[in-house]
Amino acid sequence: MTNASAMFFWGTLDTWIVVVGMLCAVSCALPGTFLVLRRMSMMGDAISHAVLPGLAVAFLLTGNRASLTMFLGAAVVGVLTALFVEWVHSAGKVDQSAAMGVVFTTLFAVGLILLVRAADHVDLDPGCVLYGAIETVPLDTQALFGLEAPRAVWTLGAVLLVNLLFVVVLFKELKISTFDPALATTLGINAKLMHYLLMTLVAVTTVASFESVGSILVIAMLIVPAAIAHLLCDRLGAMLVCSSLTGAAAALLGHLAAITVPSWFGFSGVSTSTAGMMAVVAGLFFGVAMLIAPRHGLLGKLLNRVMLTIRIAREDLLGTLFRLGEAQEPRTAGQPTVPLRVSGIGPLLYRVAVFSLRRGGHLERAGNGLRLTASGLAAARQLVRSHRLWETYLDTYSKLPSDHLHGPAEKLEHVTDPGLQSRLAESIGYPHQDPHGSPIPPASS
Repeated sequence: MTNASAMFFWGTLDTWIVVVGMLCAVSCALPGTFLVLRRMSMMGDAISHAVLPGLAVAFLLTGNRASLTMFLGAAVVGVLTALFVEWVHSAGKVDQSAAMGVVFTTLFAVGLILLVRAADHVDLDPGCVLYGAIETVPLDTQALFGLEAPRAVWTLGAVLLVNLLFVVVLFKELKISTFDPALATTLGINAKLMHYLLMTLVAVTTVASFESVGSILVIAMLIVPAAIAHLLCDRLGAMLVCSSLTGAAAALLGHLAAITVPSWFGFSGVSTSTAGMMAVVAGLFFGVAMLIAPRHGLLGKLLNRVMLTIRIAREDLLGTLFRLGEAQEPRTAGQPTVPLRVSGIGPLLYRVAVFSLRRGGHLERAGNGLRLTASGLAAARQLVRSHRLWETYLDTYSKLPSDHLHGPAEKLEHVTDPGLQSRLAESIGYPHQDPHGSPIPPASS
């Protein structure tokens, strides 16, 4: 076997680990999307920590670690956590995030005390509770429908099916109650009931994912894929799909990274925590999305700002050329020739604006100067029309001094479309001159 093949070997256990990770990630992503939209991301963290006392109490009462008993104990405490948070928030008149912090830290502390007590009598591993044991999940198998698969596959598969049915069947109710609870109530939708159903779903999903990723890392699968989708998508349906795919990709690449990355640093034959790498990969995805998201990413916002600056510079240059041309004769289309440096914008932005206008057919060179083409003259005329209409409007309704009209109008002219321009002219009686006596160009035909 070569060194390369020794570093990377993919077996059946690896496949099951990835399947369990994907089921866990997608199950968490569906309710997690609504948590992010409701600005309740901490609720996932609260429930993932607060299930500890449920696990410990279930063991202390029954004396065994039967999966169903532990699941029910944790699920009950998870639902109670959501109820306690809402009660502290409403009865105590405190911020919801503060209520979450009070409830989950208290229950988590109680859970740790009970867990230590239980650990004195049985081999419960607190570390497993905190960061999961997804690597050993495929060893605990169960036959169902004639197929033998890891027990976690059946558990998480059932939870995923319930979550999917919940989202599909109650999509309209969830959507309206998430974005506008008051409107939901007006339409006859019980927003409070939808809230508690969602919290129950979060609790059950958290408990089902508990064994795979642990209480610390379940929050990554609940929130990070949904936060990524929130950056990339503006529609709820697309956001649900995006968060699910992102979570599944993080599960796959997280396991691949867990078994390959250690070898990059000289740790041959050693792997690291798959659950941990799933969270790391999800975090890396979020970092990339935060940079490249079209509307909300840092690079996207920077690009939009640059394009806006260039557009304003283009329009300022058109307006300046038009005003210079008003004083010259003859005033035919495409005339007159004007000097190159007529604008107050910087040299680099000036060159970019000139290049863009020439490429768009609005400007052409004339000797050592520039002149407007027919299309450029038409665009400049409407821009100046908007400017002078705004000056007249402000003079009519705001009573600003005449020397204070130009600045606001110069900003407003860049956001005035033909419809607004028409309503603006109508509101001030279709004037022919602005307050300074300059003619207001006619509307484009």
